[in-house]
Amino acid sequence: MRVDELAPAPGSTHPKKRVGRGIGGKGGKTAGRGTKGQQSRGRGKVARGFEGGQMPLKQRVPKLKGFNNPFRVEYQAVNLDSLTEIDEPVVNPEILFARGVLHKGAFVKVLARGQVSRAVEVHAHGVSKAAQAAIEAAGGSVTIIPLPYKVRPAAKGNQFTNR
Repeated sequence: MRVDELAPAPGSTHPKKRVGRGIGGKGGKTAGRGTKGQQSRGRGKVARGFEGGQMPLKQRVPKLKGFNNPFRVEYQAVNLDSLTEIDEPVVNPEILFARGVLHKGAFVKVLARGQVSRAVEVHAHGVSKAAQAAIEAAGGSVTIIPLPYKVRPAAKGNQFTNR
């Protein structure tokens, strides 16, 4: 068999249906498309991204606004020089708030600007490595306070079934 001898199987091809030639025969009037509706008109197709008149997704999403991480934790920075001004052997968020160093309910992170001249016990939500080394070199200690809650739980599977 050669390429020029190839042909479709007998009976597998049909002549094209000629519709819209009057109501006398098959394919007349509505031409097999039914009555009314989107599929009966024109090409019967809509533009890519068309959502039936609803505002399309490409227009609903915000543009050029960046990304807001729902898991971000905001810390308020407290430096070592702020800790030396407080004459307490133990420094925690409550004491920092009472002295006006910290906002109410803020998470504390101790940073290494300044120096520590005396032993101080620090309770904070976060501490930089340099600050921790400086506090421990002065004879103090650092205790990390765990965050009281997760900002938002990680999504797992279907939001309606895993509750």
